[in-house]
Amino acid sequence: MPTDTRPVSELPARAVARDAHWAAKLARLRARQLPEYTLVICDDQEAKRRLDKAVLEFARCQMADAENGRKLSAETQRAEEDVEDAQADFDAVSLELTFKALPRPILDGLIKRFPPTEAQAEDGDAWNPETFPAALIAAAHIERDDDGNIVEGMSEQDAQDLLDSWPVAESNALFAAAWQAQQIVRTSAVELGKD
Repeated sequence: MPTDTRPVSELPARAVARDAHWAAKLARLRARQLPEYTLVICDDQEAKRRLDKAVLEFARCQMADAENGRKLSAETQRAEEDVEDAQADFDAVSLELTFKALPRPILDGLIKRFPPTEAQAEDGDAWNPETFPAALIAAAHIERDDDGNIVEGMSEQDAQDLLDSWPVAESNALFAAAWQAQQIVRTSAVELGKD
């Protein structure tokens, strides 16, 4: 069986183009940013209620415009401005905690670091539910300063303190946000059928 012994510079142009195509695609795949998930915390129920009400009114106005064949009525414009104002007020009194997906080996290592006890494993737990949540929250938390630079964020002790001091629903939401960052899927598959 003959083999191609030509120097690389003499390879067919199509093969070289295919290699360049793959190299470019691989570079894009490697440069992808890990997904993030943000938990918004607002203790000001009035600001939340005002925003919810403004959003509903804006949606009602948009539906009325659509039903009447209008593009954008003055009432809808006012409702949109009310949403912007309510959102600004809500943002001013809210806190955000952002969590980033961890690379698979890091997440796997974290899970292995906090194995379930024998009793927990019998209950179906894949990790120790007493210690793993704070570790995941701390590992996945991303804190940015006002310029967008990543700065030191939450420690495991900080996370455990929040989990222990918040009401059950809110501490569950905190862990769920860190876990949700690990579950974000930004891919889709295309099924090719037979002709």
